[in-house]
Amino acid sequence: MTQLVTIFGGSGFVGRYIARRMAAQGWRVRVAVRRVNEAMFVRPYGAVGQVEPVFCNVRDDDSVRAVTRGADVVVNCVGTFDARGKNNFQAIQAEAPERIARIAAEEGVARMVQISAIGADADSASEYAQSKAAGEDAVLRHFPEATILRPSVIFGQEDEFFNRFAGMTRFGPVLPVVGADTRFQPVWVDDVAAAAEKGILGEAEGIYELGGPDVDTFRGLMQRMLDVIRRRRIIANIPFWIANVMAFGFRVANVLSLGLIKGPITADQVKSLKVDNVVGDEMRGLADLRISATSMEAVMPDYLWRFRPSGQYSEIKESAKNLKV
Repeated sequence: MTQLVTIFGGSGFVGRYIARRMAAQGWRVRVAVRRVNEAMFVRPYGAVGQVEPVFCNVRDDDSVRAVTRGADVVVNCVGTFDARGKNNFQAIQAEAPERIARIAAEEGVARMVQISAIGADADSASEYAQSKAAGEDAVLRHFPEATILRPSVIFGQEDEFFNRFAGMTRFGPVLPVVGADTRFQPVWVDDVAAAAEKGILGEAEGIYELGGPDVDTFRGLMQRMLDVIRRRRIIANIPFWIANVMAFGFRVANVLSLGLIKGPITADQVKSLKVDNVVGDEMRGLADLRISATSMEAVMPDYLWRFRPSGQYSEIKESAKNLKV
């Protein structure tokens, strides 16, 4: 019988790429999500009935068990940037991985892949990083040979990093950033999916930190993005102390508005931005998985072109300048 993988968060940014790869491998893919109607786009990834979105609440044992039963491998892609509410760091990034791993072990699942993040550290000042570390520890308690993937910032067509900042360039001559000198090592989403595929197939186990071929500062990444979208903007660094004041103000506004107002940055994100987000010197990475890392320049123009002043006509207009009358 064809093998089955359950991907928690399988319609999300990373999960959909893993689902597509496993469908191409001939596996049946169960995409466990909170909103099934919004995940129907994954069904054409395979033959009729091969890729199916199913409802799951990762905060509920029975719900997790229902989508885990019968699976050969489980992959957890669920994450959050919300420090408060029901779906907070502790619930989604610490308790949910433990629940998935525990139930998967009880159901006889052979392997588990956990998508974590570079910076996962129980001693970190960031609650986000602490919860990621707690999730990793919980998974390894139940699956000592699990595959743990820690990507740096992930880029790709649906990303919330370059797309977000490229969109901000439409509103003025200044592009504000926090932690302009903090270093990142962006990794292409399909390279992360390829690493997850290795774990699903039993070709990798243990912890891997995933980064692309380029390491640059936040400021440098924004300049690369500006070059791609052909816009000139002043990249202004916001000092950490000012960013903390802003985060506090946005937090107050969020509480007073009963959650309707969500600020662009939180106090926890400010803490995270104080630490470099790059692959550790002694850590295994993409090369150890025999995956050739994809550069930003090879991918970014394919999805950021819409932020250029002339959008899809940018290339045509530039070519027209070279014509002689």
